[in-house]
Amino acid sequence: MDERDPTLMSYDEASVYYDAIYEAMKDYAAEVERLRSLLEHHARRPVRELLDMACGTGLHDQYLKNYYSVEGADLSRSQLAIARRRCPDLVFHDADMTAFDLGRDYDAVTCLFSAIGHVITEERLRAAVRAMAAHVRPGGLVVIEPFIDPSEFRPGHLGVEQGQDGDMHVLRVSYSERTGDVLELTMHHYISAAGKVAVMKPLRFDIAMFTAEQLRGAMESAGLEVLHDPEGLMGRGLYLGRAPESPR
Repeated sequence: MDERDPTLMSYDEASVYYDAIYEAMKDYAAEVERLRSLLEHHARRPVRELLDMACGTGLHDQYLKNYYSVEGADLSRSQLAIARRRCPDLVFHDADMTAFDLGRDYDAVTCLFSAIGHVITEERLRAAVRAMAAHVRPGGLVVIEPFIDPSEFRPGHLGVEQGQDGDMHVLRVSYSERTGDVLELTMHHYISAAGKVAVMKPLRFDIAMFTAEQLRGAMESAGLEVLHDPEGLMGRGLYLGRAPESPR
């Protein structure tokens, strides 16, 4: 997507509608409880400090912070601004997941809700996993929630979601076009607020459908032991990469 195209909404401009849709779609508190059980089961060290990469507006972080010392990171400044308002007690970093160095490490690094698909290419996927793995302590975990597998793509599918944020009601209609294993996703937002309805400019962006082999390969190339939970947090599965333990 070219954010300079005046006929399109930018990803940052769409942030104001993000929470209304996804808080209606997803049970973030339940997802965090599921994630906690996986971290406890698979980590080879106590998980006390966690980095949530591609944290968005902090919808997971508001629950994660009840159990861990949490920091978040994202490339969208508008979503980070919302996250900071939601969780003013947390540290949030402006960072690109494919090339970041926060100068410290964590017991776990998560990348949830298919955010990994935004890196688009396998080369950038491997770079992102390497960067995340470099921030994980021995025996800790890198947890990645993928987008759909290419075999699961449904041509012609229309997605219709709606939700509410205060007095603002948001309805979203989305569809995608496929080129190889990359989808061009188009979203149309209809906003009802203060007794008026507005039709917003379309939002358009690309997202990659990485295969299981690509995800496993990226983790293995970063020196991680790969574990897979087929259900995950919302039916898309989770890839858990465990960092080697320190030599005895």
